[in-house]
Amino acid sequence: MSVAPPRLLGDLETEVMTVLWSYGPLSVRDVHAAIRRKPALAYTTVLTVLDRLHAKGLVERVKDGKAFVYCARLTREEWMGGSAAHMLTSGKEPPSTGVLLAFLDSAEKVDPQLVERLSELIAQRKGRDE
Repeated sequence: MSVAPPRLLGDLETEVMTVLWSYGPLSVRDVHAAIRRKPALAYTTVLTVLDRLHAKGLVERVKDGKAFVYCARLTREEWMGGSAAHMLTSGKEPPSTGVLLAFLDSAEKVDPQLVERLSELIAQRKGRDE
């Protein structure tokens, strides 16, 4: 089964993935217990979200007795990187210079050292590919 192309996750999907990224392989019951919402979610809601994430290829499930244990197929970093790349390249054409500059401006506002770190990583990648 392949992993679905990166895309934004819904709020509940993000919560479930965050639980799996934080705690590792868990049963539906464990994921349900880890999600703190008011009002509390129904067990079947968490089960449905895990089933959908499994169908999308984002989580693996392994039979453990009568229940399944779920774990994320990608790390949080892999997911975020793939999502960012997908958003930048999902158009019919490569992203324009304006889009790339807007991305860099936004990233720099969040973390002023980010552009420098990206520059260093690009230089390393170029050195490796030569």
